[in-house]
Amino acid sequence: MRKAQAGEFDVIVHGCNCYCTMGAGIAKTIKQVFPAAYQADLATEAGDKSKLGYYSAAKVEIDNKSLIILNGYTQFDWRGPGCKADYEAIRQVFRRIKQDYAGKRIGYPAIGAGLAGGEWTIIAAIIEEELLGEDHVFVEWQK
Repeated sequence: MRKAQAGEFDVIVHGCNCYCTMGAGIAKTIKQVFPAAYQADLATEAGDKSKLGYYSAAKVEIDNKSLIILNGYTQFDWRGPGCKADYEAIRQVFRRIKQDYAGKRIGYPAIGAGLAGGEWTIIAAIIEEELLGEDHVFVEWQK
């Protein structure tokens, strides 16, 4: 969060489930630090599976600089065992980000590889493919 708050990025993206909870992991921190991102999530329909592969967005001002926070819908649910990360949804989110935010500085954590249980090597390769040629940076999230 410090890098985002310091103005190092124009856009940050994190992974969310489709139930508007933002109750754990980095989503919970985003919710606390950037309440507008949570409000953007709440403006979507809870439990709507068609959100997969899309994102909701919030724009905040920090020290007279704009930061766009994207809630990427990269997993449907959070309950139960097993991998919750949806690799195709992750691909679609990042494809849309490139279309909508080309030329922007983009930061992201290990989306889908934490609580969602996805394999980071697979996810990182997807992000690299979809953001090819863009200024994007993996940021290790620290609680």
